[in-house]
Amino acid sequence: MPVVQLANLVPVAKTTGTNRIVPGFAIPYPLGNPEMTEEQQHQMRRHRIEVCLDALTTPIEEQTVFKVKI
Repeated sequence: MPVVQLANLVPVAKTTGTNRIVPGFAIPYPLGNPEMTEEQQHQMRRHRIEVCLDALTTPIEEQTVFKVKI
């Protein structure tokens, strides 16, 4: 079963053997940023979840960190 880890600490996710990794924003705010407007936070969250869903359906051969733009 494919699994994606949304990780704030990508190096830790790598050492634990996670195959599909999507970086979070920050340790206390994995899917948000209190300095952003509500709309900006919504866009950030939506983008990260879309990256996670794409990662689930992407065939991989080795550990992969998927890029986020926001």
